[in-house]
Amino acid sequence: MRMTGIPFETTDWSVVAPTLHPGDAGVATWRTRQFGDIRVRMVDYSPGYVADHWCDKGHVIFCVDGELNTDLADGRKFTLTPGMSYQVADGSDSHRSHTAKGARLFIVD
Repeated sequence: MRMTGIPFETTDWSVVAPTLHPGDAGVATWRTRQFGDIRVRMVDYSPGYVADHWCDKGHVIFCVDGELNTDLADGRKFTLTPGMSYQVADGSDSHRSHTAKGARLFIVD
């Protein structure tokens, strides 16, 4: 990832307009900022959320609150709790997430 042409600024996530993204169950509420090719999001998954697709996009994901379970297409399973993160490259390790308790994530992709 190369970050260029982005001047210093701060983001108050509470004033970024939310967008709703239904899953197979539950909903993901995204607050999104776009900086050139880089998307930065604060995402809240409702309790019981299950993603509606397998994702092949690369991300850096930091768990702010709650608990996120991520299944990989090869059968591996991972759980993020507050303070944990994962990173995956574009086109690598197809993944699908779900949460019983709900989760808040900070995501860069």
